[in-house]
Amino acid sequence: MKTLLTLITICALAVTSVSAQTAKTTSKMVYHGGPVLTGVQDLYVIMYGDWSAGFPGDPQAPLVITDFLSTIGNTPYMWINLSYPDASGKPATSALVYAGSVFDRSYSHGTELTDADIQGIIADQISNSSLPQDPIGIYIVIASADISSNATGFCIPGEPPYHARGLVAGGWTQYIFLGNPNRCPTIAGPQFFANGQRLPTPHDSYAGDTIASNLAHALNATLTNPHGNGWFDRSGLENADKCVDAFGQPSFGQTYLTSNGARANIHLGSAGEYLIQQNWVNDRKGRCAMSP
Repeated sequence: MKTLLTLITICALAVTSVSAQTAKTTSKMVYHGGPVLTGVQDLYVIMYGDWSAGFPGDPQAPLVITDFLSTIGNTPYMWINLSYPDASGKPATSALVYAGSVFDRSYSHGTELTDADIQGIIADQISNSSLPQDPIGIYIVIASADISSNATGFCIPGEPPYHARGLVAGGWTQYIFLGNPNRCPTIAGPQFFANGQRLPTPHDSYAGDTIASNLAHALNATLTNPHGNGWFDRSGLENADKCVDAFGQPSFGQTYLTSNGARANIHLGSAGEYLIQQNWVNDRKGRCAMSP
């Protein structure tokens, strides 16, 4: 009975989410002449802050994140980004390789992060040789729940996950910042809530499962609009911005229940179930989907 009630609630949420996206998904994507990221892209993760057991930690979340990054590359989901070519007709890549992660528990850049702080966190790990300076690298800084970042829009309703490009440790670098959803749960991961109550998540890690979806969003935008002059629509929305809260509807077989009663829409690797937001397919119809 509990599973049935959960499924009914999920169905209602899915319909609401799809309806809410109508205004965002009516306009087409527009190419603005800038580059997209092509070829294999290496992914590096910096877990900044305290991720140990107990608040504000979530010891399982880093495992969920690294599993996701290790298996998402060259999947049908990432093939959606092939529909975004550059000026020469070469498509944005779907080839992502997880290249390593480090923990930075120093709090050397404080607990209120600006863009300069995020660049500094990455530069520190390159300078101390914990991570390489990789010209085809995307560096992902993920904060623990005691870290805030108003400058990047984290925990501000309607603000997308943050990605940027900057001169870091002497080299131009693509980077992403994601805050910990435990800091503002219903804003960062509303897909796992119903009537104010938290729903099960595929890995029983609210932070890890929510970050996986937000990370998918940020990666899609980074690949297709890395310099801010690539692909976005007339409202300034990047591809994944047009599919916020769109996860698919159970009634159409787009989502399913995992063994623990959580909702999922993609299976990755040998045992990875995730609920990640859809991405915008850039074709004549234009739509949010999990594959081209």
